[in-house]
Amino acid sequence: MILSALLTSVGINFGLCLIFFTLYSILRKQPGNINVYAPRLVAEGKFQQIDHFNLERLLPSTSWVRSAWNLSEEELLSISGLDAVVFMRIFIFSLKVFAFAGFVGVFVLLPVNYLGNQLDLDFSDLPNKSLDSFSISNVNNGSNWLWIHFCAVYFFTGVVCLFLYFEYGYILSKRIQCFYLSKPQPHQFTLLVCGIPASSRSNFNESVEDFFKEYHPSTYLSHCVVRRTSKVRALINDAEKLYTKLANLKSEKNQHKVQRRGFLGLFGAKVSLQEHYEKKLEDIEDNMRLEGSALAGKEVPAAFVSFNSRLGAALALHIQQSIDPTEWVTERAPEPHDVYWPFFSASFIQSWIRKLMVYVTYIVLTVLFLIPVVVVQGLTHLEQLETWFPFLKGILSLTFVSQVITGYLPSLILQMFLSIVPPIMKMLSSIQGHISLTKIELSACTKMLWFTIWNIFFANVLSGSAFYQLSVLLEPKKIPTILAEAVPAQASFFIAYVVTSGWTSVSSELFRLIPLICSSVKRLFQVNDDDDTFKVPEIPYHSEIPRILFFELLGVVYFFLAPLMLPFLLVYYCLGYIVYRNQLLNVYASKYGTGGNFWPLVHNSTIFSLLLMHIIAIGIFGLKKLPMASYLTIPLPILTLLFNAYCRKRFLPTFHNYPIECLVKKDTEDQNDPSMADFLDKLVTAYRDPALMPIRYFGRIHGRSNPLLHSDEY
Repeated sequence: MILSALLTSVGINFGLCLIFFTLYSILRKQPGNINVYAPRLVAEGKFQQIDHFNLERLLPSTSWVRSAWNLSEEELLSISGLDAVVFMRIFIFSLKVFAFAGFVGVFVLLPVNYLGNQLDLDFSDLPNKSLDSFSISNVNNGSNWLWIHFCAVYFFTGVVCLFLYFEYGYILSKRIQCFYLSKPQPHQFTLLVCGIPASSRSNFNESVEDFFKEYHPSTYLSHCVVRRTSKVRALINDAEKLYTKLANLKSEKNQHKVQRRGFLGLFGAKVSLQEHYEKKLEDIEDNMRLEGSALAGKEVPAAFVSFNSRLGAALALHIQQSIDPTEWVTERAPEPHDVYWPFFSASFIQSWIRKLMVYVTYIVLTVLFLIPVVVVQGLTHLEQLETWFPFLKGILSLTFVSQVITGYLPSLILQMFLSIVPPIMKMLSSIQGHISLTKIELSACTKMLWFTIWNIFFANVLSGSAFYQLSVLLEPKKIPTILAEAVPAQASFFIAYVVTSGWTSVSSELFRLIPLICSSVKRLFQVNDDDDTFKVPEIPYHSEIPRILFFELLGVVYFFLAPLMLPFLLVYYCLGYIVYRNQLLNVYASKYGTGGNFWPLVHNSTIFSLLLMHIIAIGIFGLKKLPMASYLTIPLPILTLLFNAYCRKRFLPTFHNYPIECLVKKDTEDQNDPSMADFLDKLVTAYRDPALMPIRYFGRIHGRSNPLLHSDEY
């Protein structure tokens, strides 16, 4: 890619960002867009709507930037929880890293690269100059200037590890602080026990009670056996949809009788649509009663077991319960509203088959995604595109068209294909067998991260002949050399990708185009949202965190190879820092949290990025005829792995489980809390399946007050 093509891409994306920011600053002030740009404030009743017209509503402003900037970390913690704080700390960490990297890269490495003459480029025609002239490829082979790059790699690794250490410790302290300040929560006192052995003399309910009364007599409090409720849950979902339709029909703007034909809406006598929905709802209620009466015997060999102290739950969690380790298996319970109940409806064999299908599907999806990658790589090379499509030769000869195709279109196409992947990863994780929504989110985040690294980085870098050299897997010694040849060649593509995917994605996140269109269509056709259907969106960590970490990988890898990328990355992280603070303040609500467990993934991804940079550095110094620098780089990945091992020992265990020091301190505080007795009483029913809870929701349609399912039956 030439410099003018990159500038074309930068100009297009800068213009899009400016348009999105300007429109957002105007549209956010319009009363009709409150539910789009401030749904969290609307749900909490904190939004003050101004009905009278004023000219200021039509003028762009930057007041939202000031509000987002002034948001303190304590306020963010109280609003959105620890996960939101960790999310924003990723931006802060990245800004620290790439501020240092940008200074070294732009003022030290970039001039060294540009003044080389390895590529024998013409310096007189700057707009048509290849971006390779700003990369390490332009430094002469065997030049002593390469020792500057060598020193930069060592120094940069040390700075990144230092920042990682302090961030890990800071987030760990926040996690402990949140635990100390938290009120008693059901999941702190409860474990999920799986693998309950079957007995001919008693059911699972009796087996659990007998076992824990015998082996945990002083700490056992209560239990709740999980039951198969998939059919009832499906009926409840159908009933909720019907109730919403009935509520809309009974609203003020729908008082007239809506009628339809009896058969397929085409033939037969006209019937009242409201009466039709009420009849269907009544049939569903009857089916729910029938299914509910049969649930008493459909137990699953799993139960939520509660204890009277956090320490009692922790001891039961870490001590093997049975001689057979496959029986009475314990794991920490999620929050009650975080439990993913459909998982419990599957048997062991079904769960195992599901996991196998998920892994196979993940591999197939990864392979199929290579198709758009190949197409994108064809667009970055005009000569290859002319070979495929000879009739386009005349159009491709136009300067502006060629600049748009090589500088903007490849990244845009790849981003469009990549946008459909996060929902698929969320779906795959949901059927994999996780017991909580947070674990599904974490699993989807991990899948999305490695999918992105493989398909966007490695597939683009190794496309061509090197991609098909399977012998590389059998000869690991060739990996540094092949990466050293391939990675610098794709620097221009990834610079354009940062601009297209990074800048535009952040600005479109602020603009919320899809919710804005949906809201406008509803207002146009006078479709009213029922109060029960208004939902505040949750921030999609599983798609946003992998994108941020992927850009971090690009910055780390190309730090000494192509430092021209670093200023564009800094712009992305600055924009993301402001935009996502604004979104967390006004748009997104936190319904459950992982307790900061996204940070270990961030740490592991950063360590992987450093190791990848080291491998490429070993290869690049070898190709540049500086073998001594190549040999001296070998200790660097070893030192990085030792640092990672230390961090895993120092910080990671406390992310998995709270230490006994914290548990005993909180239990001691609870002894003086007068509300603790009431909390323990409610803990008995905290983990009852929502499908088995009393449902008075539907009775309002017919004027009934009795529940469809009585909890005392179960």
